[in-house]
Amino acid sequence: MPAILMYHSISPSTEPDPHRLRVHPDRLDRHLRLLRRLGLRGVSQTELVRAVDRGEAGGLVGLTFDDGYTDFLEYAVPVLERHGMTGTVYVVAGRMGGENTWDTGPRFPIMDADQVRQSAAAGHEVGSHTMNHVRLAGADPVQLAAEVGESRRVLEDVLQSEVPGFCYPWGSYDEAAADAVRAAGYDNACVTGDYEPGDRVTLPRCYVSPQDTPAHIAARLARHSLRQRRAVAAEAR
Repeated sequence: MPAILMYHSISPSTEPDPHRLRVHPDRLDRHLRLLRRLGLRGVSQTELVRAVDRGEAGGLVGLTFDDGYTDFLEYAVPVLERHGMTGTVYVVAGRMGGENTWDTGPRFPIMDADQVRQSAAAGHEVGSHTMNHVRLAGADPVQLAAEVGESRRVLEDVLQSEVPGFCYPWGSYDEAAADAVRAAGYDNACVTGDYEPGDRVTLPRCYVSPQDTPAHIAARLARHSLRQRRAVAAEAR
């Protein structure tokens, strides 16, 4: 599986950012310029996974944006369009039109239903990030069904189209959570920086911090490639 980069907020704001969620649009632009120089193209999570299925994923990198903040539409989309790339925005379905109340500290507005539809109309994938951004590891079956399954139904009602992708809040998952994702009918799901087991519903990603330069991104891509080669070699033994 090619590398998948994980962003959150894309904004020029200089407000405090203690959770290191906010990447400046100019910095995102430099990251995407790097991908182009390396002969790579950023695509949505599901496009990446399905390209792997077809054996056509060479030269692709996954671009994901967690939480569904309004700045995705305002700042990330224009940068992505400039470079001819797409991404997946993972929306907290039960908080559309609200804020990231699950975090302490600064508040980030979340897209409402119309803005979610605008993101999809611009060519970007909308994925599910649960109903309320809760930790799924250790959750009981009722909560898993509500957070994982209901969020897909809500977003599909908003978009009037399939929602194949899912993202575990905080990367928190266990076997029961992964089973709930499969049971809800998702095609794929991603975690946060975890490389095991790394199957279709626990895909690893590379976190991008607000201070990451193109050199940092290049190093993350190289490290991911090395891990992938080692994994292939281990399976061949």
